[in-house]
Amino acid sequence: MRRLQIQQAMTMATASSANVYCTNATDKQISYANNSSLQKKVQLKTRPFLEDTIKDMLSKMVHVPCIKVADLGCASGPNTFFPTCEVMDIIASVCRQAHWESPELQVFLNDLPQNDFNTVFKSIPAFNGKPCFVAGVAGSFYQRLFPSKSIHFVHSSYSLHWLSK
Repeated sequence: MRRLQIQQAMTMATASSANVYCTNATDKQISYANNSSLQKKVQLKTRPFLEDTIKDMLSKMVHVPCIKVADLGCASGPNTFFPTCEVMDIIASVCRQAHWESPELQVFLNDLPQNDFNTVFKSIPAFNGKPCFVAGVAGSFYQRLFPSKSIHFVHSSYSLHWLSK
């Protein structure tokens, strides 16, 4: 049911878009970095589902000092850290309401090796002072990216449609 609602929200948000942009376009005018407002709009529409999922996850966890999150298909551009900020805000809110200490967050940003990780890493200083530690994981999610039971939460926007299996 939740998957269907998310798909409907994504369909509604993308229905008005007539243009398709290459994420690593050489022409900066059509690059993802300059044309990603639609993706942010979808992420905002799906926030209630993200909140429900994280609340459910936290309710089933024994308090852990560090929650590990993977963002599959993070790309590089203005939305790279948006999902991470959303996850951080939701976790902090749930912990505040439950009178728990907020855990640290370790975030693994994943995309294909062609992604401009240098640009992504240059924007990390804006995260200083937050209980979040960021690492890049270059590779295709057609292959195993992480050890067993090492990730608590996986987020993906606009990349799972590439799965063929």
